[in-house]
Amino acid sequence: MRQYTTYIISLLFLPFTMAKAAIGEWNAYMAYYDITDIEPAGNTIYVLSSGSLFSYNVNDQSISTYDKVFPLNDTGISHIAWCNSSKKLVIIYNNQNIDILGNNNEVVNISDYSNKPMTDDKTVNNITISGNYAYISTGFGILKINVKNTEISDTYNIGVNVTDCAIDGNIIYAKTVNGIYAGNTSDNLLDKSNWNITSASVSFNDDNDITTSKANGYTEYIAYDKTNKCYWSNQKDGKLQGYKLNDDNTKTVIVNDIIPIAPKYNYFGFLKIHDNKLYSCNGGMWDGGNPASIQILDKDKNEWTVFDNKGISEKYGIRYRDILTLDIDPKDSKRVMAGAQTGLFEFYDGKLINYWNYENSPIYFHTTLEGHVNYQLVTSVLFDNNGDLYVANSGSIKNALLKYNADNTWTILNNGISTENSGNIKFMGFNKKGQLWMHSCYWDYPAAYLYDPTTEEKNEYSNFVNEDGVNLNGNMGCQAMAEDKEGNIWVGINKGLLVLTPEYQNDPTKGFYQIKVPRNDGTNLADYLLSGVDITAIAIDNANRKWIGTQDNGVFLISADNMVEEEHFTVSNSPLLSDKILCITIDNENGKVYIGTDKGLCSYQSEASQTNENMDKDNIWVYPNPVTPDYNGLITITGLSYNADVKITTSDGKLVAQGRSTGGSFQWDGNDLNGKRVASGVYMVNTTTEDGKSGAVCKFSIIN
Repeated sequence: MRQYTTYIISLLFLPFTMAKAAIGEWNAYMAYYDITDIEPAGNTIYVLSSGSLFSYNVNDQSISTYDKVFPLNDTGISHIAWCNSSKKLVIIYNNQNIDILGNNNEVVNISDYSNKPMTDDKTVNNITISGNYAYISTGFGILKINVKNTEISDTYNIGVNVTDCAIDGNIIYAKTVNGIYAGNTSDNLLDKSNWNITSASVSFNDDNDITTSKANGYTEYIAYDKTNKCYWSNQKDGKLQGYKLNDDNTKTVIVNDIIPIAPKYNYFGFLKIHDNKLYSCNGGMWDGGNPASIQILDKDKNEWTVFDNKGISEKYGIRYRDILTLDIDPKDSKRVMAGAQTGLFEFYDGKLINYWNYENSPIYFHTTLEGHVNYQLVTSVLFDNNGDLYVANSGSIKNALLKYNADNTWTILNNGISTENSGNIKFMGFNKKGQLWMHSCYWDYPAAYLYDPTTEEKNEYSNFVNEDGVNLNGNMGCQAMAEDKEGNIWVGINKGLLVLTPEYQNDPTKGFYQIKVPRNDGTNLADYLLSGVDITAIAIDNANRKWIGTQDNGVFLISADNMVEEEHFTVSNSPLLSDKILCITIDNENGKVYIGTDKGLCSYQSEASQTNENMDKDNIWVYPNPVTPDYNGLITITGLSYNADVKITTSDGKLVAQGRSTGGSFQWDGNDLNGKRVASGVYMVNTTTEDGKSGAVCKFSIIN
């Protein structure tokens, strides 16, 4: 059970210590703001909030979170219920997958119901606990689960939507829009004819039901805790509280402000790392209808900051939601500029200080929606090193490319992108010459552009072919774009991954092409790299590998030479939250890969840490050191240069391992060249740069 933090009644916190993540480690960053169910379970209170699960321990006042990384099997929880007889928690997901959570975080997954093809409505409406059984009310009837044995006992297809059920001895009552059905367990209830409408008066409340009431503009959920003889409820700000209800109906608060350290929303369609902080916003397309979400993770402090979005819509008479993009002022990190479908917003220290639109700037309406204040599309923003902000006013009938200068003036960049081609412009970044790369996600006119701010000239690359010369244009957009360490520009379209080499960048008529990868099976045949894959995100790591996010196929990791698919993460083979990837960004300092999905944010610790131009004894180190008998993981050497040659020897010079660094790190399994575990002793790490220059030597010890 992961302890994100521990709360003391006095609201003091135990100090948080950042531990170096192990290679291959996953983390999830789920929201826990909107409480919809509270399940007292002895000294543990389980809480369903924002579709995620956390618990509060009454004894030690600790908060624990549960997610797909550990120990659960899925994301998006719809219902929970505590089975006191079995001492287990029943967890049902939106996709009807079922987990049973027991002691010591042991989880048994029941996937039969979710996987079973059915024409009936499988929607789960409610859970009723009776003894060791959970009765699941569904769109077609009742699913009976033996919680103790973690198995489905019976399926009662009544043929009507059951919203709730109750158990009284041998009688099962099913609440429907047609009335209350009753079935006797002594009969064959698999036969729907044995279910009949009854006029009996039935109470549909069991020990796990909570009461709800509307108060102060929000729904209050109240659950009675028999063990501790107190009530648990949600506060208006999304936090959990415990209190005793006095005889005069006043409350005596026992504990307050219970919530995990977490974001407020699970919206992560845009990610950017700046000054050791992860900035995020909704991203994606406009008209999504989600609350405006700007959230910042301070990775050093493990703290989330959420920008306040209250009152902005009312103040300006606009729909303030779906923040599409943001950037941070390089001269003052407290200043954040954010683009949305309603214009440009300027924040300072988390507070909105300016709103730029058609009335006070060159930002203008979408070409088909002139005069509509909710469609002044700012789809991308990017600061240059001088503090000037480039602004993509996509679809504008006047000005597609703008610059908000550091002196608070505006410039219209007339030689930027034409109005016809600016349906959804995204900035990739500046190259070494200070030229701006951008791309159009517009399906009617996909293209990439290289814009020179000095001359205001641009090159347009709108030709997309494969190596056989077949044109790939049509019904597509340049959905993602990234530059690798060799100066190649990669774009992702709905048909695969294409590249624009430095040579081709000088000749826009050639454009992007899709490369072939040999099968290496003796047939001399080859396949196009990620052909037919709908690509939504691209990020390049320190080892020049490509991390590719897709629309419905998870994440691919492609080697630096583009010849090898090193990894393919999906929801079925990894803790990845969803196969629908919205964005990817990489912390180049430590190699951590942040992945925004439609179900929230997760991360993967890759081995491609930051590289050093010069390797010396002060920046190369080995962990763990010493390697103790109880350690079975990889031994990692960090602080290396790009593609460095690494040799590990015994103290007397015998070679036991060698290879090339991945980014700035090298991993070793502790076995010699023959695959046998090396003996206890002191080992030397000898490094050489890619061009053959000697690096540094360091040593570490192994204890078997």
